[in-house]
Amino acid sequence: MSVQYMPVIWNRNKMIYDAVLLIAVALYLYIFIYVGPFFEDVSKPVDGAILRMRAFGSCAFLMLTIILCIGPLARLDRRFLPLLYNRRHFGVMTAGIAAVHANYVLGWYFSFSPTDKYAALLSSNTSYTQIIGFPFEAFGIAAFLILLVLAATSHDFWLSFLGAPIWKALHMFIYAAYTFVVLHVALGALQGPADPVFTGLVAASVVLVSGLHFTTGRMEALQERGKETAQAAPEDGWLVAGDVEEIDDKCAKVVTLSEDERVAIFKYDGKLSAITNACAHQNGPLGEGKVLWGCITCPWHGYQYNLADGRAPAPFTEKIATYRLKLDGSTILLDPTALPPGTYVEPVTIGDET
Repeated sequence: MSVQYMPVIWNRNKMIYDAVLLIAVALYLYIFIYVGPFFEDVSKPVDGAILRMRAFGSCAFLMLTIILCIGPLARLDRRFLPLLYNRRHFGVMTAGIAAVHANYVLGWYFSFSPTDKYAALLSSNTSYTQIIGFPFEAFGIAAFLILLVLAATSHDFWLSFLGAPIWKALHMFIYAAYTFVVLHVALGALQGPADPVFTGLVAASVVLVSGLHFTTGRMEALQERGKETAQAAPEDGWLVAGDVEEIDDKCAKVVTLSEDERVAIFKYDGKLSAITNACAHQNGPLGEGKVLWGCITCPWHGYQYNLADGRAPAPFTEKIATYRLKLDGSTILLDPTALPPGTYVEPVTIGDET
């Protein structure tokens, strides 16, 4: 989980995650290709190449749908967090499945074209001025290229090289890829013979992804509105951050200092510590994380930091800013000046006035 360039550190959780994912994909493809045809009501069996093309294409679509649902589900229910930690593995595998689908398309429809198959793909349909008959292939190509770029830049080397803001902005194009895939399917496969199951699946995907993101967006907007802005304390240079009783054990209260600066004040083991609310990895909300053994675990990708000094446990080297605290009775006072990342601050013992 380091942003330095180093070999991927495999652990038991990653291996289980990938194994389950591979088994699920293989099972889906097997059922689609070898079991599904027995339930089709057709006078002529679908050609094997076309069947495999549909299997891999629909699998990529379902995987992309799940990827976009993991984030909001993890915000709604913490039990989905394990799916979030290694979501990039999911994305890379989705790009691979999409590549197999694209290979079957080129192999089946354009292998015997008198022109180059890539040129034939781009020139076979140029009806860009109409909706019915629009070259849906263009949407599929755009989505596939985005997935390839995101898969190629998924390693933390690129996160470190590009910087978190640019890397995060780049990977937000996953939403554009999903939109292009939906348009690719709606103007392509859904224009053929009526298939209520597939049509319902696409519609359910759009409703599910849109609904989950709307729900979590609304929830976060309400939470943001409810976050307190620290007030000036009678003592110069300190801010009133709230009362000790407002914070549940092993939880945090997030205090807003400015539009771009938020501090997470944690209560754990009878002590208080304050760190920036932004994870060094992708600015994940540390205040929503889980405290274990004096460390906070980011709810987005599992990065950990010691609450007393803001340092990631060895051998990792990430560091975040820390803040000074003190108590006036049960009132928490916060020094709004961020200390350099990795600076040790003695935790405030609850019950003591410093």
